[in-house]
Amino acid sequence: MNRHVTLGEFIVENQKDFPYAKGELSALLSSIRLAGKMVNQAINKAGLSEILGKMGNQNIQGEEQAKLDVMANDVFISTLKSRGEICGIASEELDDFLVFDEPKHQNAKYVILIDPLDGSSNIDVDITVGTIFSIYRRISPVGTPATLEDFFQPGNAQVAAGYLIYGTSTILVYTSGNGVNGFTFDPGIGSFFLSHPDIQIPKVGKIYSVNEGNYIHFPDGVKKLIRWMQEINEAEGRPFTSRYTGSLVADFHRNMLLGGIYFYPEGTTAPKGKLRLLYECNPIAFITEQAGGICTNGSDRIMDLKPTELHQRVPFYCGSENLMKQAHSFLN
Repeated sequence: MNRHVTLGEFIVENQKDFPYAKGELSALLSSIRLAGKMVNQAINKAGLSEILGKMGNQNIQGEEQAKLDVMANDVFISTLKSRGEICGIASEELDDFLVFDEPKHQNAKYVILIDPLDGSSNIDVDITVGTIFSIYRRISPVGTPATLEDFFQPGNAQVAAGYLIYGTSTILVYTSGNGVNGFTFDPGIGSFFLSHPDIQIPKVGKIYSVNEGNYIHFPDGVKKLIRWMQEINEAEGRPFTSRYTGSLVADFHRNMLLGGIYFYPEGTTAPKGKLRLLYECNPIAFITEQAGGICTNGSDRIMDLKPTELHQRVPFYCGSENLMKQAHSFLN
């Protein structure tokens, strides 16, 4: 019987994806794999180790931090810092980016942006959460401290992006610009194995994911889109199915595999949208496009947007080709 390829083997076999690197990106992905294992273990025993609940303070976005938010943030930062391949990291949980300027980081060529625990409001009720990451080549000179400009690159400059989803099984999904592949964690062996090779988003989807509790606050075009998806039309298979968990990783992962659309538009409660361009939208957009889907802010390609703030929010629409085209017809 042929065994599955491990994530480590896959990275080595596909080193050609990184023609300008000498193992640094492979090492970075290995660090993310290790940190993911540690966070996965903490999540699985959270109820027994007294790390459920809130910290009692807020992050830079004004959101109350969960204990696991802080734990995951610390684990990923310490693990990624230890290797020496990055000169800086920006996290959704931190006010500002961190510069790594110890001697082992002197030749570092990369920066990472990360949402350590996406969907953390679901932690206390045992619903799927995840980690989202984005990797860029620095634009400041190697050997100097990382600058804000290293993090203010558009999504089309990403060299790799991905996410870990901590659900019924733990899966790491990533792209380096040559398709999307998913790896499932086997806790008995302690390794990630290739389980979802060359993922493609179905061109026709019938699932929509949106917080309909905000319906009254949505623009008219979004309301028309939702009503269209809810109308009865047997020839087109409508009404479509509504699925929304409050975890971007969970909702996107399902829609990527089954076909659907996820959107978090602007509204009176979120004038610029709620999702962060750098930590959530750009990496998910990279994966979406590599899997054959479409990702925009309702009109413009997400990955062409020029960042202006470290924690910038934007409207966000991504998913199957048919639903995205339909969405654009109502929005524009």
